[in-house]
Amino acid sequence: MKKIWMTLLCCMLLVLAACGNSSESSSSSSSTDNGGDNKEAEKTVKVGIIQLVEHPSLDAAREGFVAALKDAGYEEGKNLKLDYQNAQGDMNNNMSIAQNLVADQNDVILAIATASAQAVVQSTKEIPILFTAITDPVGANLVESFESPGGNVTGTSDTHPDAIKNTINSIKEFIPDAKKVGIIYNSGEPNSVVNVENAKKVIAEIGLEAVETSVSTSSEVKQAAESLVGRADVFYIPKDNTVVSALESVITVANDKKIPMFVGEGDSVKRGAFASYGLDYHDLGYSTGKMAVDILNGKKPSDIPVGFPENLELVIHKKAAELQGITLTEEILKDAKIVGE
Repeated sequence: MKKIWMTLLCCMLLVLAACGNSSESSSSSSSTDNGGDNKEAEKTVKVGIIQLVEHPSLDAAREGFVAALKDAGYEEGKNLKLDYQNAQGDMNNNMSIAQNLVADQNDVILAIATASAQAVVQSTKEIPILFTAITDPVGANLVESFESPGGNVTGTSDTHPDAIKNTINSIKEFIPDAKKVGIIYNSGEPNSVVNVENAKKVIAEIGLEAVETSVSTSSEVKQAAESLVGRADVFYIPKDNTVVSALESVITVANDKKIPMFVGEGDSVKRGAFASYGLDYHDLGYSTGKMAVDILNGKKPSDIPVGFPENLELVIHKKAAELQGITLTEEILKDAKIVGE
């Protein structure tokens, strides 16, 4: 009888042990499932960035874009994989980069400058595309309209409606004896062609004459600037990626020959040009980054209107004014942001 009771007790202990193991196994399985949910919640997103060429304005736009992602919780090395590639102004390289970013199946692709945006748009109709630092996204066939972009593309334009007009008008105001405006640009850049045509209209309206010279590569920029000496009273450099990437070449000529130098954006003033009505490219890129966050959260590019800078500011480089033979008056400086003191 005693043996029977001992046998029953052993059986009961085995059953209890089995239940305990089952409970632990269930708990372990539950923990694994929750861990899987957390990993899903922290899924790494892939963002590709293609930039046509290096210069401070485009670099600032890219940095602003990345800053917006970080502020929204997307941080490289944690839950964000960034693939930034620069075409160095080479159009074949530009297309190859665009195709590679598409092949890598990025969740979003940012294109900085018109030619880079066009290359990506030609390469995919599925992956969401954002652009920034674009002069005329409608004319470049990137979107149908500012209000309703359509398709898989939207972004930000760097052209305020009054930017070129205000800058050209300031030539007449600040350099009243000027008669001829020398313009250097790359006629192969669609954004530059638009900017130059708009500038020439205003130049003619205020009774001045445009003197143009075109370049194909950044190595030709200094020679182009030198060719305008004696033919132009002032320089005007539009938002042209080729010329701006070699801006110091023009600045050197402007300083040596005391030719006032006006430009299409404020970052070029910081580098040594005299003046511009411009915008903050970091802010422009940041706005584009906020669009990327919306897309990563499920919004369609076609539902996000194209943005553009709301504010312009007159930027004047004080040292450049001295080097380029410009006398600064209280009237010139009263509304200006001063750099280069």
